[in-house]
Amino acid sequence: MVIIGNFIDATWKFKKDLSFVKVLAPRCGIDETDAIFKGLKAWDIESKVFSISFDNAFYNDSCLRTLKENLSLSTKLILDDSLFHVKCCAHILNLLVHDGLGKIKAIIFNVRESVKYINYNDSRLKAFCDVEQKHLKDRKLIIDCPTRWNSTYQMLSTTLKFKIAFATYKEREPRYDYAPSLEDWNKVEKVCKLLEVFNLATHIISRKVRRVKMVIDGQLKIFL
Repeated sequence: MVIIGNFIDATWKFKKDLSFVKVLAPRCGIDETDAIFKGLKAWDIESKVFSISFDNAFYNDSCLRTLKENLSLSTKLILDDSLFHVKCCAHILNLLVHDGLGKIKAIIFNVRESVKYINYNDSRLKAFCDVEQKHLKDRKLIIDCPTRWNSTYQMLSTTLKFKIAFATYKEREPRYDYAPSLEDWNKVEKVCKLLEVFNLATHIISRKVRRVKMVIDGQLKIFL
């Protein structure tokens, strides 16, 4: 388990500390609580915790309840612990997007396998470029990382530009069996419009976090 601590040091500089804790399986919420509390004790900050951010896994709820009880014994939590548990916005977005992508997982599989097939060697890529007649250039076919939805979005939005080329390539390459249908591409186009909004939201959240860190480190020290 990874624990990241964000704090302001004695010179009012923003700092981040990283700790890797081994939690043996099978584990439950109480095991995570023990690991986190030991880390807080080791850093000597168990009485200074403002908030904790977790992803939204169900077993984390019991962990947070126990941890809150343990910390309350040594200190009074800020605003009667109303800000103690901050849910991870990025993880909430991730859950929403993956739920939506599950509706077209068969199409995504075909797109992914199409990219793999064409990128397998130079001769296939050249044959596809000859069909496409624009030689891909800056719009190179990219493969995604299935666990990262934003990379899946990039793969889908890129391949969508070549939907006609995939159909033509299929006619010339009998061993290529993964070409999405026109109906499939229409679904991909609709999904990409939605993913574009989520992708923008993710970038906005990321920028806001960086700005907050910059302000804390530089100008608004009195805010704390």
